[in-house]
Amino acid sequence: MADLSVKLCGLTLDNPVIPASGCFGYGKEFSEYYDINILGSFSFKGTTRYPKDGNEQPRIAECYSGMLNSVGLQNPGIHRVIEHELPEMKKYFNKKVIANISGDKIEDYVYVASLIDKEEQVGIIEVNISCPNIHGGGMAFGTDPAVAAEVTARVKEVTTKPIVIKLTPNVTDIVTIAKACEKAGADGLSLINTVQGMRINIKTGKPVLGRKMGGMSGPAVFPLALRMVYQVANAVSIPVIGMGGVSSASDVVEMMMAGATAVQVGAANLVNPYACKEIIEELDGLITKLGYEKISDIIGVCK
Repeated sequence: MADLSVKLCGLTLDNPVIPASGCFGYGKEFSEYYDINILGSFSFKGTTRYPKDGNEQPRIAECYSGMLNSVGLQNPGIHRVIEHELPEMKKYFNKKVIANISGDKIEDYVYVASLIDKEEQVGIIEVNISCPNIHGGGMAFGTDPAVAAEVTARVKEVTTKPIVIKLTPNVTDIVTIAKACEKAGADGLSLINTVQGMRINIKTGKPVLGRKMGGMSGPAVFPLALRMVYQVANAVSIPVIGMGGVSSASDVVEMMMAGATAVQVGAANLVNPYACKEIIEELDGLITKLGYEKISDIIGVCK
């Protein structure tokens, strides 16, 4: 059997497969299908300072080889997450989790980060500066190198846990943003978030989504995501978590060969609740077939 373990920002994961934030909730629903402790970890639902109801309906639209979403970070807020969701999570997941946080302003990131940093269950804080589906903040923090660096530095001031900055693909040069975050103290980077897209109902001539535009995810974005992971991984010296259209074990291998240390699986979980389980089960045989004894040996082999 191949060794599927990887080291990510000081944590040792049993394997590199991590369900992405927004596509796995707090894990409870999926734990009813299989033992989610087989996962390397998971990034739970994006958390903000105050509760958010999300965007107006409709929030989901189909597109070729993927989907559009405009959920808008619907969540119960940081205090509810700490008081209720994390204690509940202990009942069905016994590993460290990744806390995905976001905000409408920098002070919100600082506030949420300072609280979640105290939680023993949290191993990594994933700072989302790339959500295209909220009115304030969100992606705006991830499109300017100086602002991205400021968010990173401010969060680092109030945390002791590793900080991974989640980057947007909706920029001209993602490498510049990545380098700015690294210089400001980021312990890792995760990419990509969704790509902005749109659908129109030809019967009404109006946008399908209530907020007109949303984030595209699914297999169609995989080549774009892979390219950006490759570019960033070869430009920085901190770990990269790759994501974007990943739906198979071979996709995970490609991401890691491009330079990713771990790989998040998003929309595939919404199509098949067993997606991550099946990917993990297939990885062992695939890595062995490719002639590797350790999956970590494939990281960055593509030059």
